[in-house]
Amino acid sequence: MQPIIEFKGVGKLYPQEKLPAIHDVSFSVATGEFVCLIGASGGGKTTVLKLIAGLEEPTIGTVTKPAEVAMSFQLGALFPWLSVFENVALGLRARKMPEETIVRTVDHQLRMVNMFEFKNKYPVDLSGGQRQRVGIARALAVDPAVLLLDEPFSALDVMTTAELHDDLIRIWRETKHTIVMVSHLVEEAVSLADRVILMRGGTVQEIFKIDLAYPRREQEAAFAHDVQKIRRTFFAKL
Repeated sequence: MQPIIEFKGVGKLYPQEKLPAIHDVSFSVATGEFVCLIGASGGGKTTVLKLIAGLEEPTIGTVTKPAEVAMSFQLGALFPWLSVFENVALGLRARKMPEETIVRTVDHQLRMVNMFEFKNKYPVDLSGGQRQRVGIARALAVDPAVLLLDEPFSALDVMTTAELHDDLIRIWRETKHTIVMVSHLVEEAVSLADRVILMRGGTVQEIFKIDLAYPRREQEAAFAHDVQKIRRTFFAKL
């Protein structure tokens, strides 16, 4: 199968920086796959996400990706002066979709993330988890080929994060979107992803295949085994 995303020998050097943010990055993502990028701060994860999103261009190498890419940021990055409905409708209005289509699509996405009853609320009235749900709905509303998530749950409490993990897996399996997510937690990556890409020093250090059935629970022996396998590489000294 032709990959939907492919990096070949990709490097990115930002102006006025002496060292590249990433170098010699090569990997691919299959259609419908859930891939999680992990690694220490400054390892290049966010740069890879920006390249997929089209927010940056590579200095060297090639990035193959679809045009229809949407991103959800921490806590949804919602516009505070817009209602929940209008935040989700933003991308559709930018495409000048008919109002009937906008209403039908937004209502569907809000139901998908269990936020329909809050459609007339404003971000200030929502919890962090609710804002994140709205951000995901907004990204999905434009029906992207790839959904990008940049540490979407890092500011949330443990209980809310667990609920959103379950919601995200449900949405992914129902919509069959390709998802690329950045996380700083090995346990989170193993909970969610088909494959975990460990980045270190600006490049791909190792790629791990996760062959666990959903839902994945931390108390299970197979889950702990995969976490420890990745952790040994994550914390290994070069």
